[in-house]
Amino acid sequence: MSVLIKSRISLLVSMVALGLSGTIAHAKVTESEAQQLGQSLTALGAEKKANADGSIPAWQGGITQPPAEYSVGDHHLDPYSDDKKLFEITSQNYKQYEKLLTPGQIALFNTYPDSFIMPIYQTHRSASQPNYVYKATKANALTAELVDSGEGVKGAATGIPFPIPKSGLEAIWNHILRFRGTDIARWGGQASPTASGDYTFIGFEEEVMTDYSRESATPENLAQTNIISMFKQKVTSPSRLKGTALLVHETLNQVKQPRQAWTYNTGQRRVRKAPNIAFDAPGTASDGLRTTDEFDMYNGSPGRYDWKLIGKQELYIPYNNYALHQEGIDYDDILKPGHINPELTRYEKHRVWVVEANLKSGMRHIYKKRVFYIDEDSWQISVVDTYDNRDSLYRVNFTYVINYYEVPTLWSTLDVYHDLNSRRYLALGLDNNEKMYDFSVDLDTGDFTPQALRREGLR
Repeated sequence: MSVLIKSRISLLVSMVALGLSGTIAHAKVTESEAQQLGQSLTALGAEKKANADGSIPAWQGGITQPPAEYSVGDHHLDPYSDDKKLFEITSQNYKQYEKLLTPGQIALFNTYPDSFIMPIYQTHRSASQPNYVYKATKANALTAELVDSGEGVKGAATGIPFPIPKSGLEAIWNHILRFRGTDIARWGGQASPTASGDYTFIGFEEEVMTDYSRESATPENLAQTNIISMFKQKVTSPSRLKGTALLVHETLNQVKQPRQAWTYNTGQRRVRKAPNIAFDAPGTASDGLRTTDEFDMYNGSPGRYDWKLIGKQELYIPYNNYALHQEGIDYDDILKPGHINPELTRYEKHRVWVVEANLKSGMRHIYKKRVFYIDEDSWQISVVDTYDNRDSLYRVNFTYVINYYEVPTLWSTLDVYHDLNSRRYLALGLDNNEKMYDFSVDLDTGDFTPQALRREGLR
């Protein structure tokens, strides 16, 4: 039997085993498994070694220092600006690379054959996080558990809860609880161009306070408060929407206490409880192009789906998108009919976890199936293919990431949601002409009350 055939059989057996693990009881990792973290595996559970042909290099710690020319508050300089494009994938040649593409990516080549392009660059495993996150992740590996049918987590704090996942539920919780800083203020906006390219820029101011990710967080304290994070968003433009505000308290166990949400409407000048801010309710001012649970690619309770861990694969995904992030670009240069400007995008080959979510019998959602492709180095969802209730591919979502190296953390600079039926998309996170994110802001729980929400709306 050839080495190639043996390799494929081994991969198939591994993927079947991982797929089955989504249907059995969730077991903690053993001490010997946890010892792999920081050895053959990175501290977050990725394979440390290079792939077979070296096109994915070994992980060497990611970006640990900002470029010398960078100052906190700047838009982030591109540490890979000297890289040359290796090649482009287009509608004419994508079949040569099909095994490294998702069905959704292929659908975009067929939907926009004359304009959708994926520029491919050399791979840099730039993802990095603070050392205390790595330390906490190793501790979590031995103590973290899913509770209440997977709608909650206990025994984890600060780091990734399941760095060696045994199920799709564990993998999706890794994304939900990944580190992105603690107290964050950010400015930006979104646009949903029409088929001809016309759009209105909708500006946001947001504050995020993530108690789960603090170095001082403990599983015991989190079990008591049951709060992962608190999020506040205010619309700053256009004038017809200005002052509309949203407040969300995200919970660690959604059975013990579901997500709490409030909205402020400028017309009524009242704060209202908003239990419908969840699942497939339309996202804020998104023209129906994004559901609430697609914010950050996936958020909230996983309870409406059955989750299966399919396995790993190598994939071309958006990565190190500093050109898309750079300061001063006119939004007209980013937002083009059908999709964003491909000349500003960068794709690299990385290993991803593949997680499939299928709607449970009796549950309602506009998406019957969702397939998530999760970067192994950061647990950031990179690409999502979604299917409607007729089993047809419906939407394709991308996260364009950079390393915010002053933190450090790998996180989105732009999220793009493609609707294949309407031939439209939503670009969320446009910040090229806005103040850069502040990861050092001093926030307080008093900033995240319904009363504070009303004050925000009145400003």
